[in-house]
Amino acid sequence: MSERTFPSYEEFWPYYVAMHSRAATRWAHLAGTLTGLAVGVYGLARGRPRYAAALPLIGYGTAWPAHVLIEGNNPATFGHPLWSLRGDAQMIGMMLAGRDRELSRIARTWPAGRAREEHPPAGPGAAA
Repeated sequence: MSERTFPSYEEFWPYYVAMHSRAATRWAHLAGTLTGLAVGVYGLARGRPRYAAALPLIGYGTAWPAHVLIEGNNPATFGHPLWSLRGDAQMIGMMLAGRDRELSRIARTWPAGRAREEHPPAGPGAAA
């Protein structure tokens, strides 16, 4: 399966948000990222730099299953790792600023069904 290409991050952004169309998926991202960040910072502050690995391990370990179990799609990270990282930061920043409803609106602007066509559902119980 070929990944969709985007000429710019600005064109990638609505697609990224559409891949996180359900609030539960976004909140799983936020919880995993903030928990991983907290553990990593704690470890660094305590002189245990290996704890810095907590951010990607806990962050992705929480976010990726949410895509399969909640959203029914594959993470955008697999095809667009750097833009997805930037998208995570932007999405989480908007959520922390109380703008989750705006993310829901952006997700609806992506053409209906397009995100699912390009990233078919994965995992148990997924539609064919």
